[in-house]
Amino acid sequence: MPIDRELLEILVCPETRQPVRLASPEQLEALNRRIGGGELRTRGGEPVAQPIREGLVREDGKVLYPIDDGIPVMLVEQSIPL
Repeated sequence: MPIDRELLEILVCPETRQPVRLASPEQLEALNRRIGGGELRTRGGEPVAQPIREGLVREDGKVLYPIDDGIPVMLVEQSIPL
């Protein structure tokens, strides 16, 4: 289920309050390659095991918040450093 566009317009990073945007297919592909190699961890230190189908990238491009079944996971410790 894709994220609601109206919701996307009001979401901001909980850490910096910067706007977020949908991750590009290229960003998702690069992250999923890293996941496949076992080298991707959340900012909380947990390994990321499942491929990421959707995500929100912070305006500065440094952090991705995964979207799980259409629901953004806007928790700093579960975000993924880019």
